[in-house]
Amino acid sequence: MGIFDRLRSTAPSRTGDGKPDTAGQDATRLIEQGHALEAQGRLDEAMQCYLEAIRLAPNPARGHLNRGNVLLLQGDLNGALDAFRTALEHQPDYAGAYYNIGNALLGNRQLDEAVANYRSALEINPDYAEVHCSLGVALYEQGNLEEAAQSHRQALAVVPDFVEAHSNLGNVLQAFGQFEGAAACYRRALEHKPDQAEAHNNLGKALQKLGQLENALASYQRALQIKPDYAEIPFNIGNIWLELGHYEDAITSYRHALQIKPDYVQAHCNIGLALQNLNQPDAGVASIMRALDIAPDVAETHFNLGIALNNLGKIEGAVSNYRRALEIKPDFAKARFNLGLLLLSNGQYAEGWPEYEARYDPDRSGQNSIPPDLPVPRWQGQPLAGKSILIWPEQGFGDEIQFARYIPLLKTQGASRITLVCKPPLKTLLETLAGVDTIVTQSEAALLPLHDYWTFPLSLPLYFATTVETIPAKLPYLSVPSERLNRWSNRLPASGLKVGLVWKGNALHINDNNRSLPSLSILAPLWSVPGVIFISLQKGQGGEEAVSPPVDQPILHLGSDIMDFADTAAIVAQLDLVICIDTAIAHLAGALNKPCWVLLPDSGTDWRWLRERSDSPWYPDVLRLFRQTKGHDWAITIDEVAQNLASWIAGRSGEIKAR
Repeated sequence: MGIFDRLRSTAPSRTGDGKPDTAGQDATRLIEQGHALEAQGRLDEAMQCYLEAIRLAPNPARGHLNRGNVLLLQGDLNGALDAFRTALEHQPDYAGAYYNIGNALLGNRQLDEAVANYRSALEINPDYAEVHCSLGVALYEQGNLEEAAQSHRQALAVVPDFVEAHSNLGNVLQAFGQFEGAAACYRRALEHKPDQAEAHNNLGKALQKLGQLENALASYQRALQIKPDYAEIPFNIGNIWLELGHYEDAITSYRHALQIKPDYVQAHCNIGLALQNLNQPDAGVASIMRALDIAPDVAETHFNLGIALNNLGKIEGAVSNYRRALEIKPDFAKARFNLGLLLLSNGQYAEGWPEYEARYDPDRSGQNSIPPDLPVPRWQGQPLAGKSILIWPEQGFGDEIQFARYIPLLKTQGASRITLVCKPPLKTLLETLAGVDTIVTQSEAALLPLHDYWTFPLSLPLYFATTVETIPAKLPYLSVPSERLNRWSNRLPASGLKVGLVWKGNALHINDNNRSLPSLSILAPLWSVPGVIFISLQKGQGGEEAVSPPVDQPILHLGSDIMDFADTAAIVAQLDLVICIDTAIAHLAGALNKPCWVLLPDSGTDWRWLRERSDSPWYPDVLRLFRQTKGHDWAITIDEVAQNLASWIAGRSGEIKAR
């Protein structure tokens, strides 16, 4: 089925007295001859046939329609539209002319006018499948997805094996996020037309969204066999390899795309991302810069350059590119979020908190701050006197512990009722927090009465106008239930300097490969310090190492028996020191006012630890930060910790003797 209507004659025309219409037959032959010449690319000759047909035919509408098609192929849009409209003057009920006008306008991105002409064609012929399909395309381009889907389904109701309608419906369903349905549409199209490269390519996209990467790769590769000069296909193959972590293969595929289309901006950009992952940051930046040379006003490219520059430690450049991305695309949630993280890590809290609100924007993929489905407004700093407010949990355990400090401040603003919703392992611990009227787990939250407001805990610094200098840091703000202290006191050594250890975090954390230590053995230098009893607080990942530690690293493993954070708090409260990676234990120790040394990775360091500081204003005089050296090598950092541990013990011994 072609794009433009040809309306070929199927029977000889006749005059009013029933005799054969010789002129009409001659016009029909000329039109068919013109079609053949047009198919050969001989447009001028085809035009002569159509002009002669117009001269001969009693009704020249068909001739004008075909003349318009040639003018369109010759790049004369206005001339083509005039020809199609002339056809309508001769035959006002000519649905094909309205259809061709719509197609010409659609190609020129005049969407409203195209839709109007398609609708005129359907008023004349409601069963015109091609018009329903083209109307669906125009509506899709307008963003009217529901109507677009309906139009394609109407086309299929008329012609069930309409390949383009199946494919286009698949595109609409992809835009809706209905990837299973989209894949089914593409497969239906391929049943009727197995060598349709576009359908194979789009099927690959749907399967990739469904996480079926191997099947997606097979679809892309089949599309490439059919259409080897289609740059998007090797680009999509590169995206599969990038997602699988096969960065060299990804680069090869992106370069294949660039051989076909040297100015393929996204391919240059994604080569840069792959090079970043291959620890070639300078080359990665150069590739992304090449993308910007081609198209300087693409927000996503500035965003990716910001990531690359941040990885190189070029913070000002990263901030500048995130800002530029937002100038181009003000609703770019990922750029706003990343900008917020950098500003916060720089200590620019006044500017950083508002940008950090993008963390729960639905357009930011991978978000772990999901607003609750509550029929009450979000608190944005309104007066709280006599009002009730509900705090909804977000992100990890450590975040809930760190920002619980703000809840008593809500009480000082006159809140009549404060309800804290938390993850179950935190409930008993957070019940020791001042200012909370009710504390429930998420599963219990459905039974709560309505509140005047709700808020995320990490939004509270924004509305309390927190700066680095005004962080509410009165410690401790959490305590341990007495029965938990008693439960664990007999499990701990009665004498000796007790140091708790945590060397691995949740494996699902986005930066866990950098923040977690490779193994317990990395901490071996700590055992060179005499007089220390090491206690494993490790739970889950890494716990098996503590059960069977290296022979020269004896450790008392308690982590497997810990049931919740109140248990952990009871142990930590009875230790002398905690040494851990950047995980919830650091925040727990800080909130209990227990000395804690935190090992921070060089890559992906969390914003809350600021830059180049060895202390934390969030936990003053309690937390000490040990930052990994460049190159992802922990050895120097662990040696530094061991030396400081020896000095710390010597200092404590001196204090004890002085007493």
